[in-house]
Formats: sequence, structure tokens, C-alpha cells
Amino acid sequence: MNNMIMNQQLDFECETGNYHTFCPISCVSWLYQKIQDSFFLVIGTKTCGYFLQNAMGVMIFAEPRYAMAELEEGDISAQLNDYSELRRLCIQIKKDRNPSVIFWIGTCTTEIIKMDLEGIAPRLESELSIPIIVARANGLDYAFTQGEDTVLAAMAQRCPQKKIANLNEEVPLIIFGSLPNPIVRQLTLELSNQNIRVTGWLPSAQYKDLPTISAGSYVVGVNPFLSRTATTLMRRKKAKLITAPFPIGPDGTRLWIERICSVFNIVPIGLKAKEQEIWKNLQYYLEIVHGKSVFFMGDNLLEISLARFLIKCGMIVYEIGIPYMDKRYQAAELDLLKHTCVEMNVRYPKIVEKPDNYGQLDRIRDLQPDLVITGMAHANPLEARGLSTKWSVEFTFASIHGFTNASDILELVTRPLRRNNSLQITSSSIYSKNY
Repeated sequence: MNNMIMNQQLDFECETGNYHTFCPISCVSWLYQKIQDSFFLVIGTKTCGYFLQNAMGVMIFAEPRYAMAELEEGDISAQLNDYSELRRLCIQIKKDRNPSVIFWIGTCTTEIIKMDLEGIAPRLESELSIPIIVARANGLDYAFTQGEDTVLAAMAQRCPQKKIANLNEEVPLIIFGSLPNPIVRQLTLELSNQNIRVTGWLPSAQYKDLPTISAGSYVVGVNPFLSRTATTLMRRKKAKLITAPFPIGPDGTRLWIERICSVFNIVPIGLKAKEQEIWKNLQYYLEIVHGKSVFFMGDNLLEISLARFLIKCGMIVYEIGIPYMDKRYQAAELDLLKHTCVEMNVRYPKIVEKPDNYGQLDRIRDLQPDLVITGMAHANPLEARGLSTKWSVEFTFASIHGFTNASDILELVTRPLRRNNSLQITSSSIYSKNY
């Protein structure tokens, strides 16, 4: 193996560019579906309402469990009583929907005018006898996925707590991160096959089923954008964080399970064989992506995990742009990225935190990658320049976790590549007929 590759170091840069990402209040779109007995009240301006309408389209006949509390000029100038208005809305929500919990989602405006949501919520909670959780999921965050991180960190503080009675008592294992129920069942079953019982998920499908987190409980995350939740669980609940790569791709999923097994002193069985079987099933996609290059502009904080997986698939990653890099929470993922590059005998990609998009566009023009994974704002301009793109937000909403969903990642990645191949074949056919 090339000694230069083995001895290289990860190259981190910070360009302090502007953020180009969705608003974090978009987390409501998947959290209200996940926590089925909840209601989300977003407190902001009409702009927030327009965003929710456009970004979170729902079926005409569906009645979603979220709403907007729109701030008018009187509210912003502090001429009205915030308490009485929020009280009126929550009474109406309780009457119409009777949720088990109401989430107040703060926005940029509530942050700027210093609206005392944390002070109002306990008074109303006591008066209405319904939990009210405040989460400031505003545009001052680095990436839109951190909205979920804010909500889960707030929920973590509401988890019941008890002491482990004796050494023989089962040590709880809590997994944090919002995933569709089929994937929750898949990952729970994978751990059950290794004789590990998952004692709870955060969030749970029902708020009343919040997991009990004891001092000394083990917690492990499924997404790289949940560092605030991890910190809250460690500091406030005295839980022990299992540092592991995230269960994205067959390689990450195997190591995620193996790290959990190591904590419980269990020797994993059959994981390597299962990973190899998944890689064999991905052969169709691997032939398409092998040798192709990809450039991550940075949007949703999934970039390191996706890049690591695509390098294992045989792709060349020129640059990993990422809005924010928590090196402690993603330590195991970064180690796996380095290990994968050494294994595949390729150079480490450059990691650019808070990238300057103007500089990135220059580098993309020079490198001419086969695929650019980018936020929605830059996709059409890049396509106009003859570059294939894929919206990074699609990976956020797709099922990409666990062994069986690795094909979904490659389906998204290869779609623009396959489209271009089809266009080239069609244009060549037309050209040969005409001439």
C-alpha cells in the first residue's frame, strides 16, 4: 500500500462563508409525523408560514398536527401580551386536537425580540395540565437538520430518570434520532439478534413512552447532526455516550452495531457476512459509480458519512463541504473515513467547514466532478453549466440507515448519472440516424 496515503492527515479548512441551507423549522415536517401524539406550534412571522406551506406540502385531505402562530407588528413591537395570546392558542389546540404534548418552535423573530418562551411555557403548562416544550429551532443554526437536534435536546430533559439499583440490573440502552418506524424496527431487530435489548428510542412514537434515562445509561446516536442532544444526555442525564460511526451504508451499520456490542461485552455474530452480502446486492449500482467523482457543497451535516460510504463504493470525493463540524461527536466517523481511504488506496478528501460557495464554484469549475451534491439554491445554476447535481435535502428525507437501505443511497446518487447516460445514448442514436 502507498506509504504516502497511510501517513497522510485529514485536511480541515474553515472558510467562514455564508450559510446556504433550509430553515431549521423544517424539522417539524418529520417530527410531527414521528411523535404521533404531539402538536407543533411554530411562533414566527408570515415568512415562516410561507416557508412551511411551500416546504411541507401535505395531502389536501390530511390535517397536519402543526400550526403557525403568526407575529404581527404589534407583537414584534411588544405592545401585546404574549402570554394571553399563546394561552388562547394552546387552549384551542387542546380542545381541537387534545395532544399529549405541545412543542413551541421558536424562530429568528422570537430570538431577536427576546420573546420569553421559556418563562411563559411553565405557567401555561401548569394551568392547562399539558406538557409544553420550548425548542428554538431558528435560522441562527448552521444547518436545517439541527432543528431536530434542538427539539430532541429539549425532550431529553423531560425523560424520566431513576438510579440503577444494583450491578445485576440491566443497563439501559437508548438510541436517539428520529427515524421512520420500519427502520427503527430493523435496527432494533439487528441489535436483538446480538442479544442486546433496546430499552428506548428518543423520540418515541408516543410522547408518553419517553425512555427512562438513568445515570450510567448508554446512549448512541443514529445521525451526525445530533451533537447538542448527545451533550444534553451526558451533562444533564449523566448518560454514557457510545462513540460509533453512524449506521449509514453497510460498513457504517456493521461498525455501529459492533461498537454497541463491545460496550456490553458481546462478541458480534454474522455481521461481516451480512455486510458482504449487502455489498454483493449493490453490484449494479457499484458498476455505475466506480471511478466517478463527487463534490459535496455542504448542507445537512450528513456529508462525512455519505462521503465515507461513497469512497467505499469506489467513488472519488474531491471535497467535503460541511456547514459545521463537531469533531468530538463525529470522531468515530472521521476515523472510519480515514480507514476507508487507506483501504481503498485513495487520498483523503479535503473537509471544508462553513464553505464559501463562491470559492467552491470556482473549484467545481476547475475539477468538473461527475456529480455535485448541493443545496437546492445551487442545483439549477450548476445544471446550466453542464454539471450533474443531486439535492442534499433528498438524503435527509430518504430512508438511508441500516443494512437494507444502502441501495436507497445509491439509487439517489446514480439517478442523475443514469439519466445522463440515457441522454447520451439517445443523442448518439439520433445523430447516427441523421448522418
